[in-house]
Amino acid sequence: MSDARDVATRVIERVEREAAFASAVLEAELTRNVQLAPRDRALATELVYGTLRVAPWLLEQIAAFAPRGTHKLDARIRAVILVAAYQLVFTRIPPFAAVSEAVAAARLARGERVASFTNAILRKLSAHVPTLGHDAREQALIGSTPSWLREALERTLSAEGALAFLRYGLEPPAVGLRVERASERDAWIDRVGAAAPHGRFEKGRISPLAIVARGAGKPQQLPGWQEGAWSVQEEGSQVAALAVGARTGEVVLDACAGRGNKTALLARAVGQSGAVDACDAIPAKLVRLREELARVGLSPRRTLAVDWRAGSGEVRDLYDRVLVDAPCSGVGTLRRRPEIALRRDPTDLASMASTQIALVTRAAGHVRPGGTLVYVVCSVLREESEDVIDGLLRARPELSLSPFEAPVALATAGRDRSCFRLLPYVHGTDGYFVAQLRSRPATL
Repeated sequence: MSDARDVATRVIERVEREAAFASAVLEAELTRNVQLAPRDRALATELVYGTLRVAPWLLEQIAAFAPRGTHKLDARIRAVILVAAYQLVFTRIPPFAAVSEAVAAARLARGERVASFTNAILRKLSAHVPTLGHDAREQALIGSTPSWLREALERTLSAEGALAFLRYGLEPPAVGLRVERASERDAWIDRVGAAAPHGRFEKGRISPLAIVARGAGKPQQLPGWQEGAWSVQEEGSQVAALAVGARTGEVVLDACAGRGNKTALLARAVGQSGAVDACDAIPAKLVRLREELARVGLSPRRTLAVDWRAGSGEVRDLYDRVLVDAPCSGVGTLRRRPEIALRRDPTDLASMASTQIALVTRAAGHVRPGGTLVYVVCSVLREESEDVIDGLLRARPELSLSPFEAPVALATAGRDRSCFRLLPYVHGTDGYFVAQLRSRPATL
């Protein structure tokens, strides 16, 4: 039977060994270990995200007490030591408990010799922790962020903004829920709160549909999921879709629909008299999209497998509104996907920007005269945001930046603004860039 430390260790091992995504592996582990109490599930979540976010810095601290380094250790033992080191430096878990649990795990996995090595390293680290100073957390965040990413954040957000962004990296991410009707949000907060009294449920800060859940366990086990009354969707993602401003009766294209969270919001907005076409390059995602929309009583007009880099496929000619939620570095989701900082490199930004410009330029050809295009990325970096918009405007001179009209965008960006960023340290959401452009109206 596993405890929180075992779960965290297995997740981190697989992230390293298989290049897996932490969020998916953690969800699978928590699902498999149904016996874990809510408090232990929350601890496992903290240990996974916190350890991964500062793993490079932790390894530096550990290396000071391992003359031969840790590079020859297998992924399992390195994960055991990292999880214990995170507890020693960043939590209030008693040091003896963190060390003894790690030593027992090492003994079970690799025998007495490796257990003794683990014990010696962690005891030395435990004695060293008081010397790290009160700013150890900040040192760890900065030291674990690649220099290219720190510089890119500073270019975009300023040095102070970059540090504020990185500070949120150790905050365990909340789960976002999206109710289908804003008028029912308060009632659902009461209902799911009663079903999961150990959890915390609050209104979202920006989206009128958002409920932010913490410590509630697997959301699909809460009341309302089976009935299709709400879905799992991060609040910033909700805001990005609502910023499109889709209206009843309109025809809308979701050019990079993925599994359909934003598609559902668009379909709800246009109603039965309108239509939403959903596209994605991966057909399996479109299968999930149709299933998810059916669960909440919706359906897209059409789903189309389209690789926008190659062409437009069978997409209809013109739409009232086009949403391009472009593939990106994912830097805005760093607290939810801490492995991003370890896997991306500077060349990714140039490659991503090239793909984004090509994709959004082709999709923009399907905006009707006078219609709008909304460009979204879950990144805050200028290279994937303003620079892409500049490239789009050069390629499509019929487009121009246009102030938002949707209420949620006006409340977030202010009037007469055509783009905005969502920032974890300001809005409590993941990081996003959202921009609206309008196609020149047809002349008589």
